Amino acid sequence: MNTVWKKVIWMSSAAVAVTVLALGGGALGARLFLGRSSAEAMPIGLTYAPAPQEMAESVNGIPGDEVSKAFQDRFRSVAARTQPVVVEINVMSTVTQPVATSPFDFFFGNPDQNKPREREFTQRGLGSGVIVARDGEQYFVITNDHVAGEADEIEVVMNDERSYQAELVGSDGLMDLALVSFQTNDDIPLAKLGDSDTLAVGDWVFAVGNPLGFQSTVTAGIVSAKSRDAQPGSGTSGVTSYIQTDAAINQGNSGGALVNMNGEVVGINTWIASRSGGNIGLGFAIPINAVKRAISDFIETGSVSYSWLGVQTGSPGFDLAKDLGIYDADGAFVFGVYADSPAGKAGILPGDLVTKVGDREITDSGNLIRIIAALRVGEAESLTVLRDGESLELTIKTERRDESSGSDVSAFWPGVTIVPVTDELREQLSLGRGDEGVLIAAVNDESAAGSVGLRQGDLITEVNGTGIRTARDFYRAIGEETDEIRFRIIREGRGLTFGFDKPSA
Repeated sequence: MNTVWKKVIWMSSAAVAVTVLALGGGALGARLFLGRSSAEAMPIGLTYAPAPQEMAESVNGIPGDEVSKAFQDRFRSVAARTQPVVVEINVMSTVTQPVATSPFDFFFGNPDQNKPREREFTQRGLGSGVIVARDGEQYFVITNDHVAGEADEIEVVMNDERSYQAELVGSDGLMDLALVSFQTNDDIPLAKLGDSDTLAVGDWVFAVGNPLGFQSTVTAGIVSAKSRDAQPGSGTSGVTSYIQTDAAINQGNSGGALVNMNGEVVGINTWIASRSGGNIGLGFAIPINAVKRAISDFIETGSVSYSWLGVQTGSPGFDLAKDLGIYDADGAFVFGVYADSPAGKAGILPGDLVTKVGDREITDSGNLIRIIAALRVGEAESLTVLRDGESLELTIKTERRDESSGSDVSAFWPGVTIVPVTDELREQLSLGRGDEGVLIAAVNDESAAGSVGLRQGDLITEVNGTGIRTARDFYRAIGEETDEIRFRIIREGRGLTFGFDKPSA
């Protein structure tokens, strides 16, 4: 029976009028009308104009309706400017996966059982990209490495459905960026790249891309935070920080644009923080100022160049920082130095606290990594360190970071991480009250210190005959110019001496 019935409940002015409509077999729909009194009740389907007093009369002296219209016009203008320069990227990749063992192999055997059984299949992917540059009839599109970096076939689709076959120019897994290009004599617009350094928390921004395959989608939000670090274990490197936004970003938005109110691209959307895989208001974009350098490197050389310093840095922890007198200072603490690196050649020593690079303050280890990585290779730059209570200015000349950078662990000095002896550690290790020194908290087994047999838990009491009572004593002693190092240690109540050559630049 296909009965149609309606039931209308009119409520007080502070409540809601709910219309429930059921069709045929019980399909339900609901429509909400807010803020109407029963005296003003109107038949379903009619509309009414709100009384003028229900709207803000003015904002800073400007009529409220003009403010609303200005916002609407600006949002429309940003969308109209950005949609033509943000493209859909369709990719096809060849993926190899192991093949499950056949149950027949158990009975009849597998003649190739010593060879891993694998099969190849084609995997399709979807992402977004931004048209950023042009050279004659060649157009360049920036996107994410995880979108196009491993693709065998790449198709670029414009918002007006024109499509072009593209090829990879270069990719970089550290920053998660890739550049692709396509050829055409069509007149294609280019994105206007802004200045991400001028962004402030609270600024309106728009995410433009192709989430879940819905082409040319525009979402609005604000800059929720700046200079966000990647989450530990996310697989994202620390060579750049991120813009955080609550503009909705979902799968398929990767490589798309984060745009400001002037229609300028200020970031490339790259990842979201989510337990469900969907948007929960935590989206992250690579700042466009970092992307600009990558674009130039891709076009010039096909890869992104990073500078390398050659130090192992981190936070010293309260006890070590207090022992060194740096617990109230910002900076990146140097646990170790590769002797043959730019840092080693510049005279940076273990125990230094890096506080400035040029005129830029260093707040922590991640901050130092990003600033060094962004320096031009071979560029000379001043570097300020706090050493033994004194501020020193050194000059570094960076080198290009490659696969061999830091691979020679035998050149890593000192190869041990130390901590002061606290009452708790003294009790755990059954150390006597008269046992003074610093404890080895970790050892790099491939370093010179590790190769001679130093272990975690060893108590270093002397370095080259000098008694060690504090962390400052230790770093001062190993910083002396000498070719050979002798550590006197206590291990399980026994005194031992370990000698080895000090790595040199």
